[in-house]
Amino acid sequence: MGTKLSPILTSHELSFDNLNNKKLVIDSYNIIYQYISSIRQRDGTPLMDSKGNITSHLSGLFFRTTRLIEIGSKLAFCFDGRSPELKKKEQQRRKELKKEAMREYQLAVERQDLALMRKYASRTSRLTLEMIEESKELINALGLPIIQAPSEAEAQAAYMVNKGDFYGLISQDTDGLIFGTSKLIKNLTISQRKKIKDSLSYERVPPEEIDLAENLNNLGIDQEQLIVLSMLVGTDFNIGGIKGIGPKKGLKLIKEFGKDFDSLFREVKWGEFFDNSWKEVYELIKNMPVTDDYSLEWKNIDNKKIIHMLVKKHDFSQERVENALEKLVKKQAQKGLGEWF
Repeated sequence: MGTKLSPILTSHELSFDNLNNKKLVIDSYNIIYQYISSIRQRDGTPLMDSKGNITSHLSGLFFRTTRLIEIGSKLAFCFDGRSPELKKKEQQRRKELKKEAMREYQLAVERQDLALMRKYASRTSRLTLEMIEESKELINALGLPIIQAPSEAEAQAAYMVNKGDFYGLISQDTDGLIFGTSKLIKNLTISQRKKIKDSLSYERVPPEEIDLAENLNNLGIDQEQLIVLSMLVGTDFNIGGIKGIGPKKGLKLIKEFGKDFDSLFREVKWGEFFDNSWKEVYELIKNMPVTDDYSLEWKNIDNKKIIHMLVKKHDFSQERVENALEKLVKKQAQKGLGEWF
């Protein structure tokens, strides 16, 4: 779901040149799920090989990741670990939404309504364990580091960014900010265009950067208050937030109550909306488990493994895969592995 803070956040458009030679860590589940949801045929069917295996995630990972590597970005992928108990309600909510989307999709199929078929098909997307393992196999073959978070990947990524291991976190959600990442990069791994509502035209979606310190300064709050603000509008650990409170009203309340969070949550009647205390959610976000047990080692690309995996196993175009790899290998050879990574 992600916390809905975007309307009050300031972001800055980025060019790819801005990210040359910068190390960036990717919220893997978030991005891979985006690929499964968005890389589809006109009727909403995901990309599949001749055996009926879904390949949308592999297509997005390979072609969009190689493009970012080619322009000089230094990528690593962080994967979620064990979900907190408080997230189980959100996970169940997502399952129910997928069931409803499947019902709507089947109705759209009966009517042969391509627009609705695509709309609802994307909402039925599921990220399976097999897809995750395949994704990790491809990432390894690309020579990129994989970090296993003990719990939420965005919290682990934020920790590594703030340690100085990475310039920023790549994610389509703003949750990384409540975990304290100093830089959040959006729209970097998705297609740089989107369809305009009720139109056949498309609009450009440029990469953008959100700077945490700048936004805290603009909003006139600190990191602890940002966590509380996110709880007012809703997080994965308190779904939906407090009814009737959006980010602007939430910010006004934060300014009114300052750091007196007890009084604030009594005022908004937290207990009428949630069984858990506000302190339990707050402490979970503030102290989400992270680890120093990871290795950041970039290696040579394994061309043979990639070709076997994508072309031989999943029917990707050999010419297209080899062309993408050739560009990377040439650039790697020009710079040398040490300078490249």
